[in-house]
Amino acid sequence: MFRILIRIFKWILVLVLPFIALIRGAIYFHSNYNLGPWISLAGGVGITVIILIIYMTVIHGMFSRTLGSVRAFKTRTYLALLVLVGYCIHALFFISSNNMKHKELESELRSLHPIVRVAVSTIIMIDKGLVITDATRKSSDYEKMGLPVNERSLHYPQKDGYAYAIDLRTRQRSGMRNVLLQNYFRLMGFRTLYHTGTAPHLHISLKPSRS
Repeated sequence: MFRILIRIFKWILVLVLPFIALIRGAIYFHSNYNLGPWISLAGGVGITVIILIIYMTVIHGMFSRTLGSVRAFKTRTYLALLVLVGYCIHALFFISSNNMKHKELESELRSLHPIVRVAVSTIIMIDKGLVITDATRKSSDYEKMGLPVNERSLHYPQKDGYAYAIDLRTRQRSGMRNVLLQNYFRLMGFRTLYHTGTAPHLHISLKPSRS
């Protein structure tokens, strides 16, 4: 039984590793080299391309017992890039309205940092019932909610024009799901904090660029 569990864990790791590399890699370039959002995301894509090429090479070797030609490696690279660029475009611009508390969030998400958007879209693939409650804000939004104005909020667009925080609903969800959700974002390198505000929610934020 223990061997079976280990094998299952290995296969799960193989499946999720590209997603971890994409998001965690992008945050690494963002946090350590203070690169712009799109360059950081491209860095994450680059790391993930290498992982996908290794996967394809291993699968090819299992059947042919060879690594393949230089032309084959080029084909794998193009294919990996095509898959990742397609995935990122979908993650950045196609979040279902079913995962938004209100329709205004569609425009707010366009001002959210690209790495945050990709990370949220990725977890939505698994947690279909996840609901985004807030993204970009103005100081007047705090007044409407009856809360003190927070001038340092990462919900405000920062110097690069992007907001660095998003709120996710925790109400009417099991404690285990919320714990797993929080740990997912922590694993990826985000800051997490439970807030009450107008309703219980999980606050996710990315450290702003040093500019």
